Amino acid sequence: MGYILAIDQGTTSSRAILFDKDLNIAASVQEEFPQHYPASGWVEHDCSDLWTTTAATCRGVMEKAGVRAADIAGIGITNQRETTLVWDRKTGRPIHNAIVWQDRRTSEFCKSLKAEGHEAVATEKTGLLLDPYFSATKVAWILDNVDGARARAEAGELAFGTVDSWLIWNMTAGHVHVTDATNAARTMLYDISKGRWSSTMCEMLGIPMSMLPEVKDCAADFGMARADLFGTEIPILGVAGDQQAATIGQACFRPGMLKSTYGTGCFALLNTGEELVRSQNRLLSTIAYQLDGKRTYALEGSIFIAGAVVQWLRDGIKIIRHAKETQPLAEAADPSQDLVLVPAFTGLGAPYWNAECRGAMFGMTRNSGPAEFARAALESVGYQTRDLLDAMHADWKGADEAALRVDGGMSASDFAMQFLADITGAPVDRPQVLETTAMGAAWLAGQRAGIYPGMEEFAEGWALERQFEPAMEDDLRKGKYAAWKRAVEAAQKF
Repeated sequence: MGYILAIDQGTTSSRAILFDKDLNIAASVQEEFPQHYPASGWVEHDCSDLWTTTAATCRGVMEKAGVRAADIAGIGITNQRETTLVWDRKTGRPIHNAIVWQDRRTSEFCKSLKAEGHEAVATEKTGLLLDPYFSATKVAWILDNVDGARARAEAGELAFGTVDSWLIWNMTAGHVHVTDATNAARTMLYDISKGRWSSTMCEMLGIPMSMLPEVKDCAADFGMARADLFGTEIPILGVAGDQQAATIGQACFRPGMLKSTYGTGCFALLNTGEELVRSQNRLLSTIAYQLDGKRTYALEGSIFIAGAVVQWLRDGIKIIRHAKETQPLAEAADPSQDLVLVPAFTGLGAPYWNAECRGAMFGMTRNSGPAEFARAALESVGYQTRDLLDAMHADWKGADEAALRVDGGMSASDFAMQFLADITGAPVDRPQVLETTAMGAAWLAGQRAGIYPGMEEFAEGWALERQFEPAMEDDLRKGKYAAWKRAVEAAQKF
């Protein structure tokens, strides 16, 4: 039993990765699934797609590696956070499509809650802001817009869960309804200082507490994956939301350490240790991880569009056919054209939190073309990351001046990472293993199973692939960032 099966269920695909006893990747299988956009600003998944692609990739990776279920010591799960599912407890059937974290349909509801003075209470209890991003208002929307849903919920017939809960429910044939502390902390229903569901928040939003899953540590016994799935039962031993799993995979265990993950969105987490730091700059206070009943906190900045801006270049305006084409295009861009893209396709995240803002391109000339668009798209991620880092350093003086650790698909772009170092004026460290999210989930399950080392030894194994040093002149950096700030201001006024 020398393997750990890590499930990385994301916004656009599901992946299964087998790690061996030395935490090396033995095999990986990925399967994409469609997103659905029923209205402007709305984003949904077919719930069955999340489950079927997960099950298929798990079987596929075992077959690819020639590994049997009996060889696997445990399963670790990491998942897209905030995405909201509600299903019937008896049948296991969802009552609505999954509402994705990017979805903005509850913007007006959040506005009304703010106008009624509820945001201070929400932030005090949950560390979050009243924004459509989080699960709670999505649950309320489903209860109010699906015929009979509220009555069924109040009768105890419905279950709510984030994606981890949905996968575990299906793996255990509906016998286990659980989540972990990091996913619970992203629902806007969880009191992160007391470590329990908040009756205050549930009452505010009209959500029966009977819908909510049991909350466990990130490394715990989450039930057994049923034998008919993989050949024999496998224990589910680790769960963490994707950004927290990446924080673990990057070994950011010391207060002050900072990582930024570039997937569909971009998420920067700053470990604040046992201290629950309350942001004065509209960042989020959250749980980084919970082990042995002890919570470690973080400040988080969330950007909705990072890797998704490259998808827009490919699928939206169709100027590339593959993500790898962006770097040579960006390098070929006319240096005299300084385009600035504000990629607010689904609103602006931290530190602006403007759900109504939409994307805009500034500085175009008659000669602006695909190369300039590609450069602006990659640079937009660097600008947004600097917004987050500036806010973090203003909020907490314990932040390290050490390098930013990066991971996720876009971190493979040398152009994007060099610009990130240039615009932040700080070194950027890219690890040898970019699959830090899956590795974090694997380590949680593996150390619970007793086959992986403890925290200190795991951290010592973190290895640098390349460090990007800032090379931009100070005056140019200041000028470019000032142009970005003007562009964001203009986009919000449109």
